[in-house]
Parts: sequence; C-alpha cells; structure tokens
Amino acid sequence: MEETKAIIEAIIFASESPLTVDKIREVLHEVEKSEIARLVQDLINEYDERRGGFVLQEVAGGLHFRTRSDLSFWISKLMKAKQSMLTNAAMETLAVIAYKQPVVKSEIDRIRGVDAGSPLKGLLDKKLVRIMGRKDVPGKPIMYGTTKRFLEIFSLKDLSELPTLKELKDLQDGTEPLVTELPISDDSEI
Repeated sequence: MEETKAIIEAIIFASESPLTVDKIREVLHEVEKSEIARLVQDLINEYDERRGGFVLQEVAGGLHFRTRSDLSFWISKLMKAKQSMLTNAAMETLAVIAYKQPVVKSEIDRIRGVDAGSPLKGLLDKKLVRIMGRKDVPGKPIMYGTTKRFLEIFSLKDLSELPTLKELKDLQDGTEPLVTELPISDDSEI
C-alpha cells in the first residue's frame, strides 16, 4: 500500500497540471478508484500535518502540489522576474467573465463602462479566458468563459469557490489588497 501511495505521489508531482483520480487510475488500472481516493486523502492529510513548503490540493477539478499560501511572499521574491501583472482593466474584465459566464463582449463593455477589447485579448492570450461558443441571437456574438488555467492560478476547485459579493466588499473595505500579481509564465502586461 505504501508503494501505491508513493506512485500516486510521484504521478501527481510529475504532472504539469492537476490530475483527477480517474486519470491516476488510468496509470494504476489495477487499483480501485475508491482506494486511490483514500490514498490521495491520506497524502493530503500528511502534507497538511507536516506544514512543509508545499501542500497537495484539489484545484481545477484535479490534484496538484502547490506552495503553501502563507509562503507566497517568499515565492514572489524568487519569481519576481517571471511575474506577470494584470492591469486593473484586465482584472475587472476577468471578474466580469468569471461571475457572468458565459458572457458576450458587449455585456462586459456595458458592465465596465468602457471597451474591453484589449484586456479581453490579453486574457485570451494568457489562457485565462476561452471562447465558449456563440450566443443564439442576431449577429451571433462570441461568448466567453474562464479556463481551467484560471482555476489553477487562483487555486480554486471550481467556480463555486469564487468569493461572494459580500466577501469582495469586505475585502475592499478592509486593508487586504486584491491579488494582481500572478505566476503566469511571461513578462508582458495585459
């Protein structure tokens, strides 16, 4: 059993993106799904109890090793050159898309009060936003939604973990800054 747990740990560690239990089972086809889920939960608990530099978390519908959030200051010092800033316009556009998806550009423009073309293009380039299809209305405008990458970057299991409007207001009224530096693999600003 310990060997199976070690294999699961190695598979998750080697993966560049979050892995589902089903994907792990494709590799360990002789192990029952329920057993894999139990071993994964054991690993999550072990990393939480250890309080080391990283944890095993469920993000974007799968499992991924992540740096402990309370150590982000130190990681940001290391990654400063690789950080990518999202402008306020990009963050506003991303927030509208996250909360209203699927949403068309004209609705984003209306909510923000300005053209969202440039930030929208940047978010598409960074793979935080995707095209979800076309709305069945005259002109067939493109509908936008967030990606799994968005969930990964913001350490969300799914969209239900987005803060509520009340939580956002509390953040805005308090002293906590909203996140604007993200580990998004290139040095450009959007």
